[in-house]
Amino acid sequence: MLVPDRKVVRELLTRYASLRIAQAERHVPTAARELEDVSYTLCVMMGTSVIHDAIAKADALLLTKGRSEAAEADGENGLTLVG
Repeated sequence: MLVPDRKVVRELLTRYASLRIAQAERHVPTAARELEDVSYTLCVMMGTSVIHDAIAKADALLLTKGRSEAAEADGENGLTLVG
């Protein structure tokens, strides 16, 4: 099974969170479309059909042992979007 690149997953989770916040503050059609695209991409990358499951799997992937020092230096801090 292929494992998604952690850096790409982190970037998608960050973009997803930013778009969710933006949409909660003010609905913008272009941001809504981008949120749909990011959600779809996360689901495909994580092998799920539900965004909540994709976020949970992405968080688990980022928390797995064997994270490289480069990922830590790149700003990964262990925070998750699903609690």
